[in-house]
Amino acid sequence: MEENAGSTAIAFIGAGRLATGLALAMHAAGAPVQAVASRSPASARALAERIPGCIACSPKQAVENAGLVFLSVPDDAIAGVAGSLAWTPGQAVVHCSGATEISALADAAGAGAATGGFHPLQTFTDPVVALSNLPGCSVAIEAAEPLFSRLTALTEAIGCRPFALPPGARARYHATGSYAAQFVNALLLEASAVWESFGMDRAAAVRALLPLLKGTVAAIEHGGLVHGLAGPVSRGDAGTVRRQLEGIATLGADHLALFRELTRLTLPLAIERGTLTPSQVASLRALLDTRTQQP
Repeated sequence: MEENAGSTAIAFIGAGRLATGLALAMHAAGAPVQAVASRSPASARALAERIPGCIACSPKQAVENAGLVFLSVPDDAIAGVAGSLAWTPGQAVVHCSGATEISALADAAGAGAATGGFHPLQTFTDPVVALSNLPGCSVAIEAAEPLFSRLTALTEAIGCRPFALPPGARARYHATGSYAAQFVNALLLEASAVWESFGMDRAAAVRALLPLLKGTVAAIEHGGLVHGLAGPVSRGDAGTVRRQLEGIATLGADHLALFRELTRLTLPLAIERGTLTPSQVASLRALLDTRTQQP
């Protein structure tokens, strides 16, 4: 271990899925991850054993022996953990929450430590999968210099794309991740409910729809949101949209309202592409008018 708080040694407090993915990626990039602490000693040992030269220790020991400490604990625990430890000038403490403001680290800042936020825009439900998916993902960094530059260099070393997040934007920024993550799960659940209405189960629905989802993601990656748009709205096919609405309406008002609203949100993208005629746009808008209760 490094012998002073101003060292380059890195420690993690919290040894869950996010910490596991990040710590292993940083170690693989040559960063000196030297200590792991957790409320679960077994979790800390399990992670430390995967990194040569890393030890499992108490949070107090981690802070005493590292220059850069990542708090990878649940959001509601960040302020309490930061306030329970003794920080010194020359240290840096960074939390890994997307939504929590840096002010949660006020006690550390008051003791003279540099503070910041480091949030990879990636899911960590499976650390092994997350580790393979980290390269190329974006990392939101909020910190003053020189910590900002250090975190930027660390981000680039693990193959990610750093960007600066301005103060006060964290909750809004974090909410955007829901559109590309948990909302997709919810939409597939809704699609599965429709499949169940004609006798198919959820597993069959997900198995059938996943290749379509992957193709959509690939199309967006290749052509952007506008040119990656597929489906009847993109073609101005009001007849097909009407039939879709009529079919979904048989399942109930809530299903219809959701489908209508999602379809309505695709229309600006189709218009932006510039291939729809004015009459096609007018027909689609009439179908998707939320004041109309039935298609």
